Amino acid sequence: MAKASPRFVCQSCGATAAKWQGRCDGCGGWNTLVEETAEARGPGIAAKVAAGGRRVEFVALRGSSAPPPRTASGMTELDRVLGGGFVPGSAVLVGGDPGIGKSTILLQAAARMAMAGGRVLYISGEEAVEQIRMRALRLGLADAPLALAAASALRDIAASLEDESQATLVVIDSIQTVWTDALDSAPGTVGQVRACAAELIRLCKSRGFALVLVGHVTKEGALAGPRVLEHMVDATLYFEGDRGHQFRILRAVKNRFGATDEIGVFEMTEQGLEEVPNPSALFLAERRGNIAGSAVFAGLEGTRPVLMEVQALLSPTPGGGTPRRQVVGWDSARLSMLMAVLETRCGLTLGQNDVYLNIAGGLRINEPAADLAVAAALVSAATAKPTSAGAVYFGEIGLSGEVRQVAQGESRLREAAKLGFSAAVLPRRVARGGRTPVAPDGMTVREIGHLADLVAPFIDPKKKPATKA
Repeated sequence: MAKASPRFVCQSCGATAAKWQGRCDGCGGWNTLVEETAEARGPGIAAKVAAGGRRVEFVALRGSSAPPPRTASGMTELDRVLGGGFVPGSAVLVGGDPGIGKSTILLQAAARMAMAGGRVLYISGEEAVEQIRMRALRLGLADAPLALAAASALRDIAASLEDESQATLVVIDSIQTVWTDALDSAPGTVGQVRACAAELIRLCKSRGFALVLVGHVTKEGALAGPRVLEHMVDATLYFEGDRGHQFRILRAVKNRFGATDEIGVFEMTEQGLEEVPNPSALFLAERRGNIAGSAVFAGLEGTRPVLMEVQALLSPTPGGGTPRRQVVGWDSARLSMLMAVLETRCGLTLGQNDVYLNIAGGLRINEPAADLAVAAALVSAATAKPTSAGAVYFGEIGLSGEVRQVAQGESRLREAAKLGFSAAVLPRRVARGGRTPVAPDGMTVREIGHLADLVAPFIDPKKKPATKA
C-alpha cells in the first residue's frame, strides 16, 4: 500500500497544492491553504474496482411512480422557497452571516414539524442542550416534542441516525463543527466538511429523512468550502439581511425540487422570525412622498411581485476630487452603465457628483427590470423634482436608451393597484404580436419607448438639453 502523502487544500475554494504557498492559485485568497493528508491509493485500484462491480440497470425516462411527497415545515415562507416543503431523502444546505437567524428559523421550523406529529431531531455541535432550551423558551416553543442532542463526532451521530427509522427531519447545526477521526485534519477544513457531509447525505438517502445542514460563511459572504458543499446537496438556501434592518430574506440559489428564484421574507422580532405574507406593504411602510430622488419599483421575486423603494442622492464632489459611487442592494456596474446612458443619450450631467443609491428595506435586486425605477430616481435627484407619489416604474434600459419589455407586467400592475398606486410607467410594446399589459381599473399606464421620454417631464422646457443620438 502506498504511503499517504500530505497536500494543502484551500479552505475557501477547495483547490489543492503540493506544497504550502501564501496565495491560493484557484481563488486568489491569502493564507487559506491548510495541510491535509490525502488518502493512500494502492496499485491496480482501477482493475479491482472493475472486477468487483455489478451491472447497472437502465430504465426508461418515463416512470410510473408519483412525484416525491413533501412534508410541510409549518412556515409558509420557508415552504415557498423549498418548492412546497421538505422532500424525504433530500439534503438542504442553509448558509448566512453569523447571527442572521439561521438557528432561529430552523428551530422554529423543527418545532412546528414536531408539533404536527413528525419525528424531528436537532443536533447541535456549537451549543449545549441548555442553550437551545433557553432559545426555545424565549420563542415559546418549550413544549414542542423536539428531540435535542449536542454532538460533533460523526461516528456518534451516524450510529444514532442508523437506529432512527421514523425520523422525518434531521438538523445539523453546523456542518463545520462535525468531525471524523478517519482524517487527521482539524474540524471545519475542506477535507472534514467533505467527508462528514458525504456520510450524512448517504444516511439521509438510505434512511429516507430530510437533512438540513447549517453552513458558515467566509468574510466575503460565500459558504465556507462552497464548491464542495453546494455540489453535494440537493438545495442551497442563503439567509440574507442587514442587522440594522428587521427584515430577513431567505433565497434559494440551488434547488433540485423547486424553483431557484423564489424568496421568503421574514421579520426579526423578540418572539423570533415572523413570516411576512405581504412584503410590499412592509417595504413601503416608511416611505415619504414628495421627496426628490425616490421611485417605487414593481419587482418580481420568483412568482411573487414585490414593490420596493429606490432611493438616489446626488451631492457635489468636495474639492473637485474623484466622484464616489456608493450602491446598496443593486449592481454598482449597472449603475455606472445607466449613468453613462443618461449622460450620452439624454444630455444630463451626473458625472461630477457623488452618487448614492439605496434599495430601502435591505432587499437586493438582481433583475434588469429595475433599470427604469433607478433612472427615475436619478433624474428626480438631479432635477430636484419628486416623482409622482402614486406611480410605479419597471423596465429594462439598453445602451442606446431604448426601454425594453420585461416579464409578468400584469402581475406587477395588480400588486401596485392592491397597494393603492394609481399610475405606472412601463416599456412600450413594439414586438410583433405583443400586447400591452392590461392595467387594473383605475390605474393609468404610461408607455415609453426611450429614456428621453422619462427625462422630459422632469426638465424645464426652457432649459431642456438636446437629446444626444
